[in-house]
Amino acid sequence: MGKAECSVAHAIDRLVDEYRALCLWFLREDYYPTTDEQRIQTLIYIQRYGDREAYRRAAEARRWLSRTSSAQSAAS
Repeated sequence: MGKAECSVAHAIDRLVDEYRALCLWFLREDYYPTTDEQRIQTLIYIQRYGDREAYRRAAEARRWLSRTSSAQSAAS
């Protein structure tokens, strides 16, 4: 995992912690996404079940994730 991808993953983990009770109540208490697919799905949950600020922050995280995924594909 590259430095940019690692920081995005940590940012998403912080969002999971912050929005766990409001948006992710149906997931295990110790759940953190470990793959890009899981991260995207988790961000979708936050956007779907959260408030306006949650939606905005999850959308921003999805853009970051998209950039790091694109950069990895281009480097391959």
